[in-house]
Amino acid sequence: MTREPTNHESHAPRTNTAIESVSALEIVDCRLDPTLRVTVRTAGGACGTADVPCGRSTGSHEAVERRDGDDRFHGRGVEGAVETVETEIDPALAGLDVTDQRAVDRALDELDGTNDRSRLGGNTTTGVSLATAVAAADAVGLPLYRYLGRADVGSLPVPLFDVIEGGELAESGLAFQEHQLIPVGADSISEVVRMCAETYSVLGDLLEERYDARSRNVGVEGGYTPPITDPRDAFDLALAAAEEAGYGGSFALGIDAAASHFYDPESGTYAVLEEPFDRGELLEFYADLEDAYPLVSIEDPLEENDLEGTAELTRSLEAQIVGDDLFVTDPDRLRDGIERGAGDALLLKVNQVGTLTEALEAADLARRNGYDLQVSERSGQTPDTWLAELAVGLSATQIKTGVTRGERTEQYNRLLEIERALGDGAALADPPWE
Repeated sequence: MTREPTNHESHAPRTNTAIESVSALEIVDCRLDPTLRVTVRTAGGACGTADVPCGRSTGSHEAVERRDGDDRFHGRGVEGAVETVETEIDPALAGLDVTDQRAVDRALDELDGTNDRSRLGGNTTTGVSLATAVAAADAVGLPLYRYLGRADVGSLPVPLFDVIEGGELAESGLAFQEHQLIPVGADSISEVVRMCAETYSVLGDLLEERYDARSRNVGVEGGYTPPITDPRDAFDLALAAAEEAGYGGSFALGIDAAASHFYDPESGTYAVLEEPFDRGELLEFYADLEDAYPLVSIEDPLEENDLEGTAELTRSLEAQIVGDDLFVTDPDRLRDGIERGAGDALLLKVNQVGTLTEALEAADLARRNGYDLQVSERSGQTPDTWLAELAVGLSATQIKTGVTRGERTEQYNRLLEIERALGDGAALADPPWE
């Protein structure tokens, strides 16, 4: 794992950084879905392990996962991926330097030989690529966030808390996938976590009082699933909870619409509020939400191939427009979006593109073109904390990692550890709404 003891920040560097072995294990994520844990070891004794997250709400342009397709786990086992790591990838990477991430990822790319990672599997290459980076950090005696960020580490990402879920993450009746509380004006991660925890607790009480105890049930990422269908009700509930918790005016709002999942390609309409909206009507609805609420972030507002409509919304709203399924962390798709003016923030998920090198290229491209960076989990997570480390190492302005459940809270706990380790040098990043 990427965690190091909090009472020290480094150890003696390893001298031999050549890859000695690459191994894998089939484990389960937070949904009891199989995934990979990959371990890379060097001849000098360094070791890096990384768990691979898996998405439920996925874009059609993402790297293809390698799954067994047999009777085990309803076809979702990854024993074939484990075998590929240990019989094909291991000998191909033997002797490569873990500190040369590009060379390792280039070797994976050449070994796969496809445009979508469909031979080795995007989950396979993601695990190997990330474990290589973790091993490299261990080899040079640094925690992963410092290894990735070098001397630039200092800012911590602002979390977006998915407090009410819908879409593919819950059976709540809401079309939009996430309804987020976003802290504004806070000074530290510790303050942000406390504000959210207290507000989340009050929101649960409010939901039970207004509906029933079942409203405290949670979706995949820990957000509540009350029996509502209108996102405005979700916003009203979240803001009421913040006010009651003593944080009135301390939270803005965000949406992950994940619009591809309620889009009907045959009619060209979106099922919102249990009615069909055409593109123009949905864009108008977003504008109305921004006028009525402190809405500062909208992710995937339209179906994943609608760059033109996303560009139109980007021009017309002040809220940041985040591309997830739109860009799938792919530098080529992001470049196309930038040229068309679609969106102004990149959602970064390493397993969407399949290697850390490509994800870093996308992050660099986004930053050079004025796009904010939001590092994100997947619905299928483990307690591995490389996600939090990546967000800090890239100086991302935002992180999205759910609310409750251990695999989510471990990311916050790691951010708290990093904040303490950075000491006086720690500060929250300045997102576009500040």
